[in-house]
Amino acid sequence: MAANTSWSALGKATDLRKRILFTLGLLIVYRLGTFIPVPGIDGAALRDFMEGAQATIGGMLSMFTGGALGRMGIFALGIMPYISASIIVQLLTAMVPSLQQLKKEGEQGRKKINQYTRYGTVFLATLQSYGLAVSLQSGDMVTDPGLFFIASCMITLVGGTMFLMWLGEQITARGVGNGISLIIFVGIIAEVPAALAQFFASGRSGAISPAVIIGVMVMVVAVIAFVVFMERSLRKIHIQYPRRQVGMKVYDGGSSHLPVKVNPAGVIPAIFASSLLLLPATVGTFSGNQTSPVMSTILAYFGPGQPLYLLFFAAMIIFFTYFYTFNVAFKPDDVAENLKNQNGFVPGIRPGKRTEEFLEYVLNRILVLGSVYLTAVCLLPEVLRGQFAIPFYFGGTSVLIVVSVTMDTIQQVQSHLLAHQYEGLIEKSQLSGKGRKKGRRKGGARR
Repeated sequence: MAANTSWSALGKATDLRKRILFTLGLLIVYRLGTFIPVPGIDGAALRDFMEGAQATIGGMLSMFTGGALGRMGIFALGIMPYISASIIVQLLTAMVPSLQQLKKEGEQGRKKINQYTRYGTVFLATLQSYGLAVSLQSGDMVTDPGLFFIASCMITLVGGTMFLMWLGEQITARGVGNGISLIIFVGIIAEVPAALAQFFASGRSGAISPAVIIGVMVMVVAVIAFVVFMERSLRKIHIQYPRRQVGMKVYDGGSSHLPVKVNPAGVIPAIFASSLLLLPATVGTFSGNQTSPVMSTILAYFGPGQPLYLLFFAAMIIFFTYFYTFNVAFKPDDVAENLKNQNGFVPGIRPGKRTEEFLEYVLNRILVLGSVYLTAVCLLPEVLRGQFAIPFYFGGTSVLIVVSVTMDTIQQVQSHLLAHQYEGLIEKSQLSGKGRKKGRRKGGARR
């Protein structure tokens, strides 16, 4: 993919260059925000606590917030409340008739649903910020505990999450790539050098054997290669177009293909499943000895590497793979309707309802492989990581997010370059056409 990107073409595409710089600028703002602390936090107590929590689910929480949770920055909640709200709204859209009707209303309906998602984000961020503030206070990590600290902490964290949500929407609309995915991607990438240094330091101290270090490096390379192969895999459905007559001319029918990815949902199921697993742990991690018996039981059974954690993680990945594909990424009813409107058909299948049923059949069979692939990539490294104390940044979820977001962003850059090249060709043809017209006029004047 990267080999097809020409640096000379990139230099000429001014609009694309502006989009890339805009995206980089907003991501730098996000990274700076992760270092701005919430007021009233005891830095030394928090640092001591997080050093002991890195081996538990606290390390994963810090990974998905770009290290902001470990430093208790203003973006400590990260973008996870927005993702959780998106999950809830999409589930309700599939079940509530009024929301289904809104979804069919086009751009206006989409804006209304996005507004509901924002309200849900504020609600979830408020709940999580309150729980986090109380947990920090009970864990003796606050310099001046009391109602003022809880209020200031909640306002700061909710405001940080809403600002992150706005950043993600701006990147999606005016930048390159999916803003929410890029925020998570940058958070993971930024913490990888420190995780590598810690990993190699453990090897030098003898805590991890050299064989394990080499095995982890080989595993990461193998997972990256496997993810790239599967993300590029397609199932091509043959589409036929009949002969048509325009005026007195008859045009022959053409044929094309409808590409269906093995994993149409991309990295979204892994992010959704991870966000659900992190909901109870966000509060429980900072409660220390004040954790209730119920929360202690939940954290014990749903800790990384535990059987219930792996089972729930796998079930959520499979569920969201099917749910997101059929409701967002590839809707068979819409595809069948578009083919019917364009007079296209699958050979041997009637247009309309029959085509929709055929697409559902094909998609169900493809998603068996796609969901198993996603589950294997996310779970197998998690099992190995739990056995050999490998950092969270080398787990399957983080590798999947990094590779998928990189591929998606490169693909969008290539799309912008292709559009720029087409615009250049159209401008050249218009200029050459004007030149020929002027030449004819001059020739006529000489005669």
